[in-house]
Amino acid sequence: MSNNTFPVLRMRRLRQSQTLRNMFSETILTKNDFIFPLFAVPGKKIKNEISSMPGIFQLSVDNIVKECEDVYNLGIPAVILFGIPETKDEVGSGAYDEHGIIQNAVREIKKNVPELLVITDVCLCEYTSHGHCGIVRDGKIINDETLELLAKEALSHVQAGADIVAPSDMMDGRVGAIRNILDKNKYTDIPIMAYSAKYSSGFYGPFREAAESTPQFGDRKTYQMNYANSDEALREVELDIAEGADIVMVKPALSYLDIIRRVKDTFNMPLAAYNVSGEYSLIKAAAEKGWIDGEKVMMETLYSIKRAGADVIITYFAKEAVKLL
Repeated sequence: MSNNTFPVLRMRRLRQSQTLRNMFSETILTKNDFIFPLFAVPGKKIKNEISSMPGIFQLSVDNIVKECEDVYNLGIPAVILFGIPETKDEVGSGAYDEHGIIQNAVREIKKNVPELLVITDVCLCEYTSHGHCGIVRDGKIINDETLELLAKEALSHVQAGADIVAPSDMMDGRVGAIRNILDKNKYTDIPIMAYSAKYSSGFYGPFREAAESTPQFGDRKTYQMNYANSDEALREVELDIAEGADIVMVKPALSYLDIIRRVKDTFNMPLAAYNVSGEYSLIKAAAEKGWIDGEKVMMETLYSIKRAGADVIITYFAKEAVKLL
């Protein structure tokens, strides 16, 4: 009788206790794997719950600082900031204003929680009156002129104290433009976390409520990726690496686990995955209905993203997950 078959080989032997299951777990999830997203708004003492994202809030800078203290005390190493300005215009000038909402938030966080890693989303959609991620002319998004504004935005974030900048716009050439301006201004040590394979997805709906960034016309399909494509994602990632990206990202996560795996296998680069708002809200809504065990599904989801190849996960579940871990 072969030693490699039943009844000599019994796969269930190493599943008999939680201790055994923990010891031989192939995928390890820790607090260091998480980045927690935060939405900054003007004003004071503001904490507006986002209706489609239970437990997630728009926060004024004073409350952002309190939230960051809580995040840091939980052992979560990093936050990523999204800003909602007081006013918007055609060119998103609030995005690169020295005293803009993100710039102010970064300064206050670094003053009060200096050890927390602060990542800033670099995009124009929250700041433009039309809601698109670049300059619009005659109904078209103008790529090359947009790069100058994104580079200015990234530089202003770093000057305010950001530790990492994360361009999410999907304009061609933006990683190179940002790397160039940072290096020219002697910020050669600041990493870029590029939203490299960012798909045009229906899972962004709740985020657009949170960030108040819904396009006023059309959609973002001319710059975000077609969800039918996989090889194209590898080309996008390769270009971002060539332009100087230090970390690449796949967004969303759950419908794109295959992309996460392909990117990791192909490039073996530090890889982030964004467990986006719609993925969060679906689990929260089903749990509220009593249809699923929300905590179990949350953890299963996060493990699946890590198992697929992500090194870090941007997730609204971060605080809940570390408490279970």
